[in-house]
Amino acid sequence: MADTEERRKKQRILCLFDVDGTLTLARQVPAIQNHLGEELLQDLINFCLNYMALLKLPKKRGTFIEFRNGMLNISPVGRSCTPEERLEFSELDKKERIREKFVAALKREFAGKGLRFSRGGMISFDVFPEGWDKRYCLDILEDEQFDTIHFFGNETTPGGNDYEIYDDPRTVGHSVQSPQDTVRRCREIFFPERVNDS
Repeated sequence: MADTEERRKKQRILCLFDVDGTLTLARQVPAIQNHLGEELLQDLINFCLNYMALLKLPKKRGTFIEFRNGMLNISPVGRSCTPEERLEFSELDKKERIREKFVAALKREFAGKGLRFSRGGMISFDVFPEGWDKRYCLDILEDEQFDTIHFFGNETTPGGNDYEIYDDPRTVGHSVQSPQDTVRRCREIFFPERVNDS
């Protein structure tokens, strides 16, 4: 037991967490407009606005396109929705696959343009240049030479915004459902002797 603990202390382990959108390293990339260029960016924004204008939803609120440094976040219901409206949209989206259909339309329209799409959270999806998903932080960390990089995320299925980094061979991926689930998993993985003693 002491030998195992001593070995563990000497390992260089890094944990990355993205439970409810908390991972920030992946977004520290050059501005998206510099990479895509204004023409493609405007074509993308115009397509999204036209698509959303035709959607009939129970409610629509403000901030449908949030311009972030390394991506665009698209929300058909609008990021200004209340928690109750967020839940309402999420339930409707599960039944009618609103975001899935929207992304499919974008993939058809912008095929071959070097764009990736992944759903995020309950009400939105992200659009970013190829290679700018959350694995970007792994490239930044390459020189650090960690023995193991654990990634904990809640959108780890194909199409989810955690999938690529969760599935990357450079990480040990853990699918979690909440911050509490994340704490429980970390205790099991990193402090099993304490879990077994309690």
